[in-house]
Amino acid sequence: MTQHLAAPSTGPSADAPAHQNGWWQDAVIYQVYPRSFADGNGDGMGDLAGVRGKLPYLKDLGVDAVWLSPFYASPQADAGYDVSDYRAIDPMFGTLLDADALIRDAHELGLRIIVDLVPNHSSDRHDWFRRALAEGPGSALRDRYHFRPGKGERGELPPNDWESVFGGPAWTRTTNPDGTPGDWYLHLFAPEQPDFNWEHPAVADEFRSILRFWLDMGVDGFRVDVAHGLVKAPGLPDIGGHDQLKLLGNDVMPFFDQDGVHEIYRSWRTILDEYPVKKGPEGPSSQGRWWATGGRILVAEAWTPTVERTARYVRPDEMHQAFNFQYLTTDWDAAALREVIDTSLAAMRPVGAPATWVLSNHDVTRHATRFANPPGLGTQIRTPGDRALGLRRARAATLLMLALPGSAYVYQGEELGLPDVTDLPDEVRQDPSFFRAEGQDGFRDGCRVPIPWTRDGGSYGFGGGSWLPQPDGWGELSVEAQTGVTGSTLELYRAAIAARRAHPGLGAGASVEWLQAPEGLLILARPGFVCTVNTTDRPVRIPVRGSVLLSSSPVVTDGAEIDLPADTTVWWTV
Repeated sequence: MTQHLAAPSTGPSADAPAHQNGWWQDAVIYQVYPRSFADGNGDGMGDLAGVRGKLPYLKDLGVDAVWLSPFYASPQADAGYDVSDYRAIDPMFGTLLDADALIRDAHELGLRIIVDLVPNHSSDRHDWFRRALAEGPGSALRDRYHFRPGKGERGELPPNDWESVFGGPAWTRTTNPDGTPGDWYLHLFAPEQPDFNWEHPAVADEFRSILRFWLDMGVDGFRVDVAHGLVKAPGLPDIGGHDQLKLLGNDVMPFFDQDGVHEIYRSWRTILDEYPVKKGPEGPSSQGRWWATGGRILVAEAWTPTVERTARYVRPDEMHQAFNFQYLTTDWDAAALREVIDTSLAAMRPVGAPATWVLSNHDVTRHATRFANPPGLGTQIRTPGDRALGLRRARAATLLMLALPGSAYVYQGEELGLPDVTDLPDEVRQDPSFFRAEGQDGFRDGCRVPIPWTRDGGSYGFGGGSWLPQPDGWGELSVEAQTGVTGSTLELYRAAIAARRAHPGLGAGASVEWLQAPEGLLILARPGFVCTVNTTDRPVRIPVRGSVLLSSSPVVTDGAEIDLPADTTVWWTV
């Protein structure tokens, strides 16, 4: 999901007990959107077999873990975020045997596997919900969701004024088994996604069981979808007014970021902590890192008004990481970037959790396209902008992100410099919010177009076709076209991730030292390392900071000074 956020505010800086050190403190985690990554059976839809076949590519890229977006049994009303069975694989993606093989192969290669978990809502095809409808009013299963009588003389009005994030009312009226109009049920997203009632003990019991099922399968953690949404304010009070989407991320809403969610995550943490540290293979295939020193993790997708409220999700007895959406939504501007970096580090420091950094994901326009457009257009953009400018800024932004202390997330295809596909015809779009008025913009399909692996072929090596049309020229951005090519975006990512792991001053940490810099530039120092960033549209002459380790654009040192090109980041060893 995506939301618009308020500007970050200044956070605390006091020390506090830290999480136990673990692999996640400085991990680079790669997000796979399975339907768009690789097609293993030739049906035009990505699947687990396709992901499994590309694991060596991810190992060579140098990432530490792979996060898989949902692959559970689902009617696919919202690309798998409407789950009908949390213990089954949707046939379009494969079987439980495929999942088991993928996890085992990943571990043999020294890669961890994080799976998506969707606890805020189920599919309307989930057995609980189907039985609740079939049994009618009085069914005990209705208490596991939010069923309410409507307002008005005949119950014809929704129970309250809440609006769906996808547009329209957050309530849909049911029809009783005898054909008469019935109660309403709550869905903060699509009508096919009824919200669970987390006040009911059966819901909590079920998800504790689901956690154990996947932990027993061998997964290394969970990315928790809509982690801020599980608990609703008592009485489900009205908000007042319309256009509630504009309020999201600016205020604590009665359906988001309620304090009760934290008790849930404390109970989940106790389950993860029961699982012993795994021992894995040593030697080249394990890449000689983390295997015997980490644990299972929880990662929060928590959209909150401030970074400080996000930090509540990663207190030492709750989750391990939370996505930093304030950073993702920051414009390519030196002052704004410095502010959000400082705020993020300060907010995480008291709870001892690593800051996280992310530039793209499956819900937002790719940053190569966002940075190609003027600032202030939001996270779903319909115009391609200046693609050369966008790629130059995206490469520079990536080096800045990977220089920061904490953990970084990479969305599939960004290592190829892929832009969003902004000209998809309306008739091929599948984002559910595209078809609903007054909700999210509905243009998430543009970042979900299957990625190119080869220069040629009907789907550029993706598989036997493509469920969303790939643009002409996609092959020139492919893995094949960029592998081994000096200066390609793929080789930049490979070099940056390798340097990040090898340099003792990079990776985990809780602070940076800002050095004096001209307007529009950032110069940050870490032990034995300096990062210089020019966010302006012109070269700026600065002192040489040491030996060039890596640069997002070609640079030439000239004695004691260097002309730092526009929209360029340089890493230095000192």
